[in-house]
Amino acid sequence: VQLQASGGGFVQTGGSLRLSCRASERTFSEYTMAWFRQAPGKEREFVAAVRRSGGSTYYADSVKGRSTISSDITKNTVYLQMDSLKPEDTAVYYCAAGRVILTSIRRGEQYNYWGQGTLVTVSS
Repeated sequence: VQLQASGGGFVQTGGSLRLSCRASERTFSEYTMAWFRQAPGKEREFVAAVRRSGGSTYYADSVKGRSTISSDITKNTVYLQMDSLKPEDTAVYYCAAGRVILTSIRRGEQYNYWGQGTLVTVSS
C-alpha cells in the first residue's frame, strides 16, 4: 500500500485546509486510516482516524470540533478537513494505514503504511 498525502499549505489563524491522502489500492475495507502530525522539536502525535469502510471516527482532543476525517471509497482517498486553524496546528501531517485494534488506534507504531507528509503552517 502506498499513500500520497497532499493539501498542506500556509494559512492564517482561523483559516481552513483540507488534506487528502490517496491510497494505491482499496484499503478502506481492510484498514484503519489515520492522520498524525509532528511539529518541529516535538514527537509525532495522533490527530484523527476512521475505521474500516468509513466507520467510526476518532479525534485528538486538540482538534476535536475543528476537524473532520472522512473517506471516499470511489477515489481511494481519505480527507482531513481542518477549520479554525491555530498556530499550534503547524506541523507536518502524515497519513497512515493499518490493521489496528481500537485500543491502539492512537498509537502510531501500530500502523504499517505511511505517506510522505504534507506541511501545514498557520501564521498568528
